[in-house]
Amino acid sequence: MRRDRGKHRNRAGGLTMTSPARRHQARIRAAQAAASVAPGESLAGASQYELMLAKLETDKRRLKAIQSVARKVEVKREVLPEYDAYVSGALAGGRGGQDDVLMTIMIWRVDAGDYAGALDIARYALRYGLTLPDQYERSTAAALAEEFATAALAAAKNGESFDPEQLVEVAELTADADMHDQIRAKLHKAIGVAAMNCIRDERLDGPTDWARASQAVQNFKTALSLDDRAGVKQNIARLQALLSDAEGRRAARRK
Repeated sequence: MRRDRGKHRNRAGGLTMTSPARRHQARIRAAQAAASVAPGESLAGASQYELMLAKLETDKRRLKAIQSVARKVEVKREVLPEYDAYVSGALAGGRGGQDDVLMTIMIWRVDAGDYAGALDIARYALRYGLTLPDQYERSTAAALAEEFATAALAAAKNGESFDPEQLVEVAELTADADMHDQIRAKLHKAIGVAAMNCIRDERLDGPTDWARASQAVQNFKTALSLDDRAGVKQNIARLQALLSDAEGRRAARRK
């Protein structure tokens, strides 16, 4: 079957550019569009932005027709690379113009497990005060905190690891933002769980395990102070007992 070089049609019927030259052109156009808009103004009307917005609407319609959450995640993982060049250009050339494509991709990256990629956008979005499209009905900071916390807790439930430092960065990026206490509590609980699951030896004899246990306790206590129904009391008691035992062994060795 004959195929056009450098491009193919996706399942939604849209053109997907795959050659390095086309991706480079997309990055340049995205950077130019982003640089042409002042902070707080909309990118509406910029040709590259409108092109990507149209693609986004096509992909959203495709997702809306799918009932399975797992299948939705698969589709997001499939289409997200098609936005990479645009995102790179927008972040490189952006001056803080409101960009609904960028903000939607940030959330989709979390959904798809690309947490580093989501943080790349989050740093820019929070720096310039970009808002999420109306459908999300939350502030950018609250959505980031809750989406990352939900993903981390789900990973823990499935026996999977999650980098606690990514969660710590989310907490730092959103530290001054106003949000419901329960959301911030959930984020600190997630940090605690992720740190706790990084402990290799419950004797806590190594400095890394000791630090992770201490980090977990601190964040569990913060979560409890924000929400007394956070569900962290047992974790606090267990880790404090481990820390106490480890400190006892350290003291004995110093004698």
